Amino acid sequence: MINHMQDSFHVHEMTFDSNAPDQTPESDKVSSLFAPRNSQEGESSMKANNKMFIVLCVLVLLGGSATGVGLSKLRAKETSNAGESGVPLQQVATGVIHNGDVFGNPEEKDFKDSAEGYLEIGGLEGEGSHHLLREGGASQTVYLTSSSTDLDKFQGMQVKVWGETFKGQKAGWLMDVGRVKVMEVNAQPPAGAQTTGTNSEGGGE
Repeated sequence: MINHMQDSFHVHEMTFDSNAPDQTPESDKVSSLFAPRNSQEGESSMKANNKMFIVLCVLVLLGGSATGVGLSKLRAKETSNAGESGVPLQQVATGVIHNGDVFGNPEEKDFKDSAEGYLEIGGLEGEGSHHLLREGGASQTVYLTSSSTDLDKFQGMQVKVWGETFKGQKAGWLMDVGRVKVMEVNAQPPAGAQTTGTNSEGGGE
């Protein structure tokens, strides 16, 4: 009887065969294999997208700044090429001339000398083609020549001229004019000045 009970309660040793097939479901294997990798790829993708977004923002800002600067320069150039009347500068006056119109070189800073006076046709013994009558008498007269614009158009007008001054043999002040601004179309010569008596044509306020 004792032997029978020992046989009944005999503990059998369990053995594991390493060659036995794995009973783990294939879906669990796939999930456990690729889950960490998918997480890393997701983080890398997010970082790449963030970097791309930042780069695009920088490019947009730079593009906007460049466009703004370009427009600013264009407006500045258009403004510098226009007189006070807002009309683009011309080399030679045509049609009706108004107060504030500017002709010749658009850049005032290109000239170091300037003078203002009542313009008339005529030089001094071959020096200059025109002259400016100014207050103070004949010693203040400026004799003019110009290869940039037609000074005949400003006869009888109060103008301001810019150019380069030369010392003439006869004329005390001789200027090569590169820029003219009309101050007063229907102007009067300085009191006591001797004029040629020729009036401007085509002027208007």
